[in-house]
Amino acid sequence: MSQDRSSDLSAQLEAALVRALAATWAELNHSHFKGKLKAAALALSDGAGRLGQWLPATRTLELSRTLVTRQGWGVVVEVLKHEMAHQYVSEVLGLSDESAHGPAFRALCEQLAIDARAAGLPDARPDAPERDTKILTRIAKLLALAESPNVNEAEAAMAEAQRLMLKHNLETVVSTGYGFRHLGRPTGRVSEHERLLATLLNEHFFVEVIWVPVWRAGEGRRGSVLEVCGTPVNLELAEHTHSFLLHTAERLWSAYKRERALFSDRDRRTYLAGVMLGFGEKLRTQRTVHERAGLVWVGDGDLSRYWRTRHPHIRWTRQDGNRRTEAHAHGRQDGRAIVLHRAVTHSQSRGRLLDNKRT
Repeated sequence: MSQDRSSDLSAQLEAALVRALAATWAELNHSHFKGKLKAAALALSDGAGRLGQWLPATRTLELSRTLVTRQGWGVVVEVLKHEMAHQYVSEVLGLSDESAHGPAFRALCEQLAIDARAAGLPDARPDAPERDTKILTRIAKLLALAESPNVNEAEAAMAEAQRLMLKHNLETVVSTGYGFRHLGRPTGRVSEHERLLATLLNEHFFVEVIWVPVWRAGEGRRGSVLEVCGTPVNLELAEHTHSFLLHTAERLWSAYKRERALFSDRDRRTYLAGVMLGFGEKLRTQRTVHERAGLVWVGDGDLSRYWRTRHPHIRWTRQDGNRRTEAHAHGRQDGRAIVLHRAVTHSQSRGRLLDNKRT
């Protein structure tokens, strides 16, 4: 694939990017590789055939310049992990008599939840098995019914979609494989309504969530983005819900401003936080109904282990919320009236980059 030079970073931004990669390498060495790797040279390459490679002769870890400037930071970090695994096999295990992606490499990647494939972008979105695609199609039809102008019909469709997802997860005894997605745009500051939305996804949509640090290469700044981990079908629905609620909350805020002839966004964040709290209350009410019917979710131990493997060192923080104003109360009331709808379309396609080879 030819490169669009107009997307190149300035020398200053590229130098900052390399420093961010070095800091991430150090963090991963500590968290995933127990500090056993020795510092190596990091370089960006213009080669059109590889996402990254470990060069033992020069002790250099190369990443594609196109990769780091055009893909999300989560993808970049996964490729970095892959190449660090090669470095570990080469220098810590001292193995040079087996193929690059041989048994030792694959075993290490499985242990650390690293994508071990030799080609393709990191497998953040594993393919859903036929059973999951069928359930997702049924969920999509129910969410389409939830667009009905008939309030009772819409509410019933949303409640049935929730019940169906709960039943599906309770009946899925053997995991179909886990993956992750980064939702939304990286931001320098996480607002209260975004944190509440993350909690809502964790509590009601069968995914584990965590805010992860990212590097915004085009701005030369750090930021955060929401990562969700789960099965393919749960990731699909969580991503849909995340986008739907953010857009719906903003639409409700615009309507609230018009109705009250407000000219300032001073209470916007407070109102949005109220919306997320209100919708969460609605979901908890519906969950109580399902529990009375014997559908009780107790969690997925395998998913929790996958999540912990991806993030072995987790830091918990506590942040204060916005002021509980009249706007917050109205947002909470409006949130309770939201009906999750719009069809979810499952796609098996993935983005492709270069020839997508990794060594």
